[in-house]
Amino acid sequence: MALTRTASTFAPPVMEARRWLDGVDFPATRPLINVSQAAPVDLPPLALREALAEAALHTAQAHLYGPVLGAPELRAEVAARTARLYGGVVTPAQVAITSGCNQAFNAAIMALTTEEDEVILPTPWYFNHKMWLDMAGVQAVPLPTGAGMLPDPDQAAALITPRTRAITLVSPNNPAGVEYPADLIRAFADLARQHGIALIVDETYRDFHSISGPAHALFTDPDWDDTLIQLYSFSKAYRLTGHRVGAMLASPARLAEVEKFLDTVTICPNQLGQIAALWGMRNLDQWLAGERDEILGRRAAIEAGFPRLAAQGWDLRGVGAYFAYVAHPFDEPSDRLAQRMVRDAGVLALPGTMFMPKGDADGARHLRIAFANVDSAGINVLFDRLAGLRA
Repeated sequence: MALTRTASTFAPPVMEARRWLDGVDFPATRPLINVSQAAPVDLPPLALREALAEAALHTAQAHLYGPVLGAPELRAEVAARTARLYGGVVTPAQVAITSGCNQAFNAAIMALTTEEDEVILPTPWYFNHKMWLDMAGVQAVPLPTGAGMLPDPDQAAALITPRTRAITLVSPNNPAGVEYPADLIRAFADLARQHGIALIVDETYRDFHSISGPAHALFTDPDWDDTLIQLYSFSKAYRLTGHRVGAMLASPARLAEVEKFLDTVTICPNQLGQIAALWGMRNLDQWLAGERDEILGRRAAIEAGFPRLAAQGWDLRGVGAYFAYVAHPFDEPSDRLAQRMVRDAGVLALPGTMFMPKGDADGARHLRIAFANVDSAGINVLFDRLAGLRA
């Protein structure tokens, strides 16, 4: 019997990792350090919550169906902000609002592919991208990254076949944290255009990029939407994870296809979430700049504190945005090590095996540390615990 669509893929990694906590006690003197998930755990700022409460009480549209591709005001704001950030021309007709960035990816794949098509994913990959491709019957073609955790356009070119429909990049990267240079992103855009395929660029973590200018210049091309599909998330910027609001920027023709998918899944994005996202874009730039500074400070703490782990054989492969991707020095594979770390160190992290093709030896050597919810002092404690691990 053939596998069902959901049976064709693996269990949700974060949920699987949480089950490792069952039956383990974490005393007050050594509480759990959870670096398994990148979602913010703090509440949105008070002013945003007050705006949400006001809308819930007094805005009728907050409780009704809305346009499938999102509220016109939010689409217009996203278009205008994208043009300011990156240069070029972006119109509201090139913007769709989705129920989170994961749904934006899912919708893009549904609009681009049919069963047995192929999408190139650099490895280590974001596991939810792989899961959706599995369930859609689309082949995920792994593109291994080198020592710098950066994909090579020439290697990608060798993987393109008549069934290839897209290349997907995530920058800043999840899980590796690395920021793809602008010229590298441009090289992938040129490659995609040359072959008549889409380039999907997931910029969920763009607000925490270490450079203050545009991360790339793709939007300055007047024909950007014949190739580029950009994905974005409001969850990380404004702590709106529970409201599920994301965005996709693409050609109006592609969004017309996307609309069909979104209409059958959620009908429209969450209205309160859209109100919150729009309010955040209009009012929280200074607050968001402070959030970025804090994340960059935590990244600096990772880099400054890592030498003591390096002395024990650990290797920092990539760091940026919310993530550090590290190679461990032990003989055991990372999926076993990650479970042992819960018991022996009070640390919950995801193993590299969750971000790689099954059986890939590189996954067994690595761990992802999502440090966005651990301050600099907590990072020092984390490194103390990792340094205390023994084979």
